[in-house]
Amino acid sequence: MSPADALIDCQDAALTFGRGPNAVVAVHGAGLRIHAGDRLAIVGPSGSGKSSLLHLLAGLEQPTSGTVTWPGLSGLRDIGLVFQGDSLIPALDVVENTALTLVLDGVPEGRAREAALGALAVVGAADLADRLPEEISGGQAQRVAAARVLAQAPRVILADEPTGRLDHATGSRVLDALLTAANETGAALVVTTHDPAVAARLTERHTMRDGRLTSADSVDADTAHRLGEPS
Repeated sequence: MSPADALIDCQDAALTFGRGPNAVVAVHGAGLRIHAGDRLAIVGPSGSGKSSLLHLLAGLEQPTSGTVTWPGLSGLRDIGLVFQGDSLIPALDVVENTALTLVLDGVPEGRAREAALGALAVVGAADLADRLPEEISGGQAQRVAAARVLAQAPRVILADEPTGRLDHATGSRVLDALLTAANETGAALVVTTHDPAVAARLTERHTMRDGRLTSADSVDADTAHRLGEPS
């Protein structure tokens, strides 16, 4: 695919925190293009720079050098981000949390709630709609975070270690929800993970270590289709 087809184009992008002898280079000259329909894993241990790279792709951080552009997107609102750890607002119930992005974008509350309820049903969390975040488990909260992205209907879903704090069964259900969200919306999906089993369910893998991103490793189409199906 040509650069013009890319939704996100990251070219030789670096990210450094601080200056002088105390500077920390989180990302070293990363190159990555994300296209519609991609199912991409960025694999590496904690502290390898995966989250920093995802923040560059989402536009939450500006590269210290190099470029990150979004040629195939209308704006950064075309990106849905599932944060690592808790991201729900305690004072809002599950359906309000799920609808929040739409409401902030100016969608009428009734339509936003309807979209949120539909998204919660897709990820198997409709029965949680009226609960507060403190009343649900960590795995359920991650499914709600996936539903919020599904309701938003972005063109790119970026998920930062979405299964990192979960047991295998719960993590598998969360990944099912993300794959469902991506399939329902036709979005590209990028997942950072340290779990080879999570990476194996995506069609393309990059490894990140000490802030350096390696070239891609692809899974054959039949295997990727089988592993990518919700369990």
